[in-house]
Amino acid sequence: MTAVELRTHPEDELQQMLNDLKDELFGLKFQQILGQLEDTTVLKKTRKDIARIKTILRERELGIR
Repeated sequence: MTAVELRTHPEDELQQMLNDLKDELFGLKFQQILGQLEDTTVLKKTRKDIARIKTILRERELGIR
């Protein structure tokens, strides 16, 4: 997901996506601990997606964009 794509979504949908990504990240970390996670780059991508969504929500809160 790019920031441009995310900016087209309404705030409630972004909140839902954020919650889903947090749950996914928890599961991925658990899989990594158990040694079941083969593609560790998914962790980094998920963390970056979470950061993008948080940034967009904060921008909207401050009225920047």
